[in-house]
Formats: sequence, C-alpha cells, structure tokens
Amino acid sequence: MTVVLDLQDVSIRRGSKTILDKVSWRVREGERWVVLGRNGAGKTTLLQIAAGRMHPSSGVADLLGERMGRVDVFELRPRIGLASSALADRIPGGETVRDVVLTAAYGVTGRWRENYEELDEARAADLMAAFGVADLATRTFGTLSEGERKRAQIARSLMTDPELLLLDEPAAGLDLGGREELVAALAELAGDPRSPVLVLVTHHVEEIPQGFTHALLLKDGSVHASGPIEQVLTAQTISGAFGVDLVVEPSGGRWSARAARTPRASRQSVAVH
Repeated sequence: MTVVLDLQDVSIRRGSKTILDKVSWRVREGERWVVLGRNGAGKTTLLQIAAGRMHPSSGVADLLGERMGRVDVFELRPRIGLASSALADRIPGGETVRDVVLTAAYGVTGRWRENYEELDEARAADLMAAFGVADLATRTFGTLSEGERKRAQIARSLMTDPELLLLDEPAAGLDLGGREELVAALAELAGDPRSPVLVLVTHHVEEIPQGFTHALLLKDGSVHASGPIEQVLTAQTISGAFGVDLVVEPSGGRWSARAARTPRASRQSVAVH
C-alpha cells in the first residue's frame, strides 16, 4: 500500500521550547486518521508539517513521495487539501461562497483576475451541493453561520481533487445539530473509496465520524499511541493522553468518553434552608 505521509523523528523547536519531539508517523493510501490530544499537545503543528506549510527543525518529512526541503512546496500544496481556522481567517468576508470554493483551484483566498474553465465551475457547484451550501453560493462568507462556514471550507479543500485532505478541528464552535450534520458529511466522505486520504484533528472522540480507521494520540509533543482506531481509543490510552481517568466506549461506529468517577464536589448534597 502506497505511503502518503511519512514522518521520521520529526521535531519542531522554537527557541528553547520543543513543540514536537521526535514524532514518527506513517499514513498509507486508503486510511482515515484522527489525531487527538490536549490543547498544546502539538496537533495543529503536526498538521502544518503534513500540509507542507512548515519544515521540521530536525527529522525527515516525506509528503506524497516528496521530501520536504527538496521539493517546491508551491507545486506540492495543491495536492493537499486543508481546512483550518487559520486559513478561514484569510478568506475575505465579502467573498461569495461560490468564489471561496472556486478560488482554491488557483490556491488563492480572494477572487481577482483569474479565469476559470467550465470544468472548474462545475466541480465547485458539485462540491457545494455535496456539503449543503449550494443555496448559499451568492451569500458572502462573512454572513454565514459557523456551520455553514465549516462546510464551505471543506468544499473548498476538495476543489483541487487532493490526494491528502487535512481537517483541523472542523467541528470546533458548532452546536450539537451543526456538529452532527458535519460529522455525517465527513462519514460519507470517509466511506467513499474515491476520497483522498483523510486526517482529522480534534479534541473530542465524539467528533470522530464513522469510517475512520486509525488514530494518533499526542501528549506533550510526542506520540503517546498510534495504530488501528480500536486499539488506540481505549480507556487506558485516552486517559493517559488527557491526564484524566476516562471511560471510552464505541457505539454504532461512533465513540464517546466520560469521566470514570464523578468529581467529589458534585456528589455532595446541598443543604436547603
């Protein structure tokens, strides 16, 4: 099976601070990965490396068969789809949803003087329909709800028909209904064999869609556990990664986690006078 992403002893250092510490991770064609960990564990930094937007301080990073440091990243990046809050912040609020999706064909975040072919127009329309934002095509990005913005970003990330799709906390900020709509759309994407390799970063096991096959747990910038999702998402490994005693349960292809014991303060009765 073709290796799509291969990191070997990758570290990221900023001054005296080590953000990632000798991370080794291999992702193969056909796999769907979720990356989990506490705030500050290094998840977003790891995704920046996988997207070709950050070079390791040390170690080796191979993306789509190309080695970082030896390849023109501007030729590599169109092969990698990315949806993240940092990218969303660069999209002009006055840009229409149609152009938010369409401009990904040129790797830009604002319509200017580009000329798009009918094939590009048709693909953008198909992606907007697939993620439920076709009726918002003429709305401006800045007027969308958080859920609508998330779906538009994912449609945009697929515009170039990437070989690798990276989603950085796509459900962050959504209410329960919006989260479930997005998770359902991602489950459909994960179940399609024509879809690219997927990597999803999240804090919450409840946000993992059906069809995801592997998990990577980060703790303090290092790999805490990695492998098939059923082997990694256990009470022991999740509790160790998050530093809390947790119960982790699979159900119907989804996951849930809760504290293993009710905190003492919440068990104490409150006297009413």
